[in-house]
Amino acid sequence: MAAAAGDGGGEGVNEERGAPGDGSTSGAESLDRLYPAVGAARPPRKRTTSQCKSEPPLLRTSKRTIYTAGRPPWYNEHGTQSKEAFVIGLGGGSASGKTTVARMIIEALDVPWVVLLSMDSFYKVLTKQQQEQAASNDFNFDHPDAFDFDLIISTLKKLKQGKSVTIPIYDFTTHSRKKEWKTLYGANVIIFEGIMAFADKELLELLDMKIFVDTDSDIRLVRRLHRDIGERGRDIEGVIKQYNKFVKPAFDQYIQPTMRLADIVVPRGSGNTVAIDLIVQHVHSQLEERKLRWDMAALASAHQCHPLPRTLSVLKSTPQVRGMHTIIRNKETSRDEFIFYSKRLMRLLIEHALSFLPFQSCTVQTPQGEDYEGRSYSGKQITGVSILRAGETMEPALRAVCKDVRIGTILIQTNSNTGEPELHYLRLPKDIREDHVILMDCTVSTGAAAMMAVRVLLDHDVPEDKIFLLSLLMAEMGVHSVAYAFPQVKIITTAVDKKVNNLFRIIPGIGNFGDRYFGTDAPPYWSDDTLDT
Repeated sequence: MAAAAGDGGGEGVNEERGAPGDGSTSGAESLDRLYPAVGAARPPRKRTTSQCKSEPPLLRTSKRTIYTAGRPPWYNEHGTQSKEAFVIGLGGGSASGKTTVARMIIEALDVPWVVLLSMDSFYKVLTKQQQEQAASNDFNFDHPDAFDFDLIISTLKKLKQGKSVTIPIYDFTTHSRKKEWKTLYGANVIIFEGIMAFADKELLELLDMKIFVDTDSDIRLVRRLHRDIGERGRDIEGVIKQYNKFVKPAFDQYIQPTMRLADIVVPRGSGNTVAIDLIVQHVHSQLEERKLRWDMAALASAHQCHPLPRTLSVLKSTPQVRGMHTIIRNKETSRDEFIFYSKRLMRLLIEHALSFLPFQSCTVQTPQGEDYEGRSYSGKQITGVSILRAGETMEPALRAVCKDVRIGTILIQTNSNTGEPELHYLRLPKDIREDHVILMDCTVSTGAAAMMAVRVLLDHDVPEDKIFLLSLLMAEMGVHSVAYAFPQVKIITTAVDKKVNNLFRIIPGIGNFGDRYFGTDAPPYWSDDTLDT
């Protein structure tokens, strides 16, 4: 699966995307409907996972696409990126088969986190005069000046650094960019294809591997006729006119000379399976060299005996708060009691967290005509982001106290073989970079999932000091791990337990919050942190 840019797709995850997409969550269905209601007379639901190698690594619902082959950490214990995405440049003449070769490489790689970026998305915005020339097939789209290289370079740099980017969508029937742009994020491999892929020196420096697809000119002309007439609404005379006037001369002058810059030349395009196999083998070896190994034991012992960080705020342990903790920690507590008192604690926690938001002085007039010196929120907007599945239980409490709050979701699961967190699904509101973000998870033990979620927000340009991590219960290890990696993130909880056992469960803890809340039971090998670290 690959994230395809330049094919006219919209935001979000679709069948051609291997990376999580972004977009509004207004239409997203709540996961609550997937779980039995309180007091329902039915047996506990078993957790299920899909590990079949013969099936695509994804699960689809009407609203969501969840990748079962999750993205492992792309950052180190400091929270900074430790490896850049591997970028493959695919050059060649118009209709030489670049996109087909790219998709064959993606299919043979068999890794889900691949982005396919087309140079066609980056044509410059045309002036009115140029629009008229394009309508009469008199504008040269095969010249380097037709492309926005500054935008291409900045986009590739951000993608290579693991950042979220927005991609223009080019309409070939009107020769213009559409108003809506789409978001791409989460690439371990980037395949950038285009006729001028090797035409800029700074762009060349971003490419880790350069491939030139060499196809006979007659075949390219036939393909172009088929594509432009069938897909782009052109007439045959216009296509041939444009080919003879611009396409062929541009190939001879600008494109064919760049063949010498390529690391690999692929004759016959997609028909050359031997060359494609060699390319795939090389990319696999490069990915293996760049693979990050997490040492969970080292992470656990790194901050022992350190004082708790100043960025931590713990809700005052009043008799009421301690009483609610007593109820929800008690293994004999019924599910409906557990839910009731958990929700009460969530409401108190969120009310406490809101006091750390920035406020400014303001004056209002009371119904009696008198001035009142008050305070008002000085930020632009508040967005809540829940780490599924347990974090989603905190959303109603946030909505109850924050009118019109926007909600995003992140699904992170722990790999049972490596112990690493893996990103499976992501949906964030647009323009989240300008918001104060309340990141919600019910328990944090190692801090691994929380660190990944914070890194995702930073990759979407949310300032670190605008992120608030909220959790009902945290272990000291998790507090230290998050604070060490992200010292400006505010950490807010109702209680901190000192220990984590060798299975990374919080001690004395609360059990598996998700199972107790949703009425599901877990196999013995699932820890508290399988979904809620």
